[in-house]
Amino acid sequence: MPAEAIDKIMIVPDEVFCEPLEDGDACDVLVRMEDGTVYTALFATVAYIHRQLQLTWMVTGSIPETPPVRYAVLDTPHIIVEQLQLEIIEDTIDNLVAQDVFESLFTRVTHDEPADTKQFATQEIAQAVIDEVLVLSG
Repeated sequence: MPAEAIDKIMIVPDEVFCEPLEDGDACDVLVRMEDGTVYTALFATVAYIHRQLQLTWMVTGSIPETPPVRYAVLDTPHIIVEQLQLEIIEDTIDNLVAQDVFESLFTRVTHDEPADTKQFATQEIAQAVIDEVLVLSG
């Protein structure tokens, strides 16, 4: 297979942007690939999971006739790491790409040709966040 063909099927991270959450135990991560495609996922620590468990305990305990219980429902992609250091996040991303599981764990927020305005809006929002909100971390 020619090198040009391999480049078209390989995803190669170009820049990593991190936006820490308020409690400091998780951060939103945007990854811009060399082809301009942007992906996102939440990187979190075990402390984040423990906080989520405590929050559900408090919420379920405040609902009448509901037994308090600790659980966490993770509805967006979460990648659990030991610490939220840029080097660890970048190394994790590199590992996920090398294992060919990156695209199954990250949400793609850009599209080559938007099929509808909602996708186009998402693409523009992601670009605005990268350009104006996030601090370049890589």
